[in-house]
Amino acid sequence: MNEIFDVLHREFVYVWYYFLLQLRQIAAYWILGMVVGSLVSVFAKDTIHGAFDRIRDKKWGLWGVVPASLLGIASPLCMYGTIPIAASFSGHGMRHDWLAAFMMSSVLLNPQLIMYSTALGAAALVIRIVSCTVCGIAAGIVVHLFYKDKPFFNFEGFEPRESHDTHPNLFLRFLFNLGRNIKATGLYFLLGVLLSALFQRYVPAEDFAALFGKTNEGFGVLMAATIGVPLYACGGGTIPLIREWLAMGMSMGSASAFMITGPATKITNLGALKIVLGMKRFLLYFAFVMAFSLATGLIVNIVL
Repeated sequence: MNEIFDVLHREFVYVWYYFLLQLRQIAAYWILGMVVGSLVSVFAKDTIHGAFDRIRDKKWGLWGVVPASLLGIASPLCMYGTIPIAASFSGHGMRHDWLAAFMMSSVLLNPQLIMYSTALGAAALVIRIVSCTVCGIAAGIVVHLFYKDKPFFNFEGFEPRESHDTHPNLFLRFLFNLGRNIKATGLYFLLGVLLSALFQRYVPAEDFAALFGKTNEGFGVLMAATIGVPLYACGGGTIPLIREWLAMGMSMGSASAFMITGPATKITNLGALKIVLGMKRFLLYFAFVMAFSLATGLIVNIVL
């Protein structure tokens, strides 16, 4: 019995050591991400959404998917916050291909997650921003090609949600928003750090590299895209995992595929999208995400 206790205690000490090591390395990025996310939410959200609304009457045609995708990335809202806003835009006559670009990129990336992703290094950060922007543009193009003369979304019943950022004191408004961010992401972030510590302790780096590295790039990218579906819960929570995976030998292409399928198929996002898309278009969305993530991962592995 004492031997079992000694083994458990030793393993706890090892995992705790790796946990604290990972936490010290990445906590600053998480804090920076929350601060920036709250600053954008409080001081720039209305400006960003107003800019998207103002392009509604521009005669840009299909080219409008480009600014729509960029503004989607700049938007700090989650999917359940984005859909009511998109419903309002649709009610004012916004084109659905532009809305598709805005919503797709908004699902994949936001200012807070950009700050988190700086922990992955410059190459991964640039790849994430570029791939998410292109994914939004591609989604808009697909909707334009196949749903040009009919609506793609059904926003019936969705109304803009009441904003929580209403305190007259701007500093307190920011602090309240920051507190909500901490509450929403803190547990997932710590869980991600714990999982990365467990990987570091118990998963041999050479085995991981053999599965997800460039020597097995086709299957590795496919596997990374696939595990992004059930494993992704929160952007901040997966950054420690991705960081550890890259250190263990995961190819940048596999990481890129995971970073697309993860947020795009997060269970809460899928629930919201199922409502506004219906089953047929929902399945098309899922197929588009998987195909785009796989293509992105393979291209990244070829280029790098």
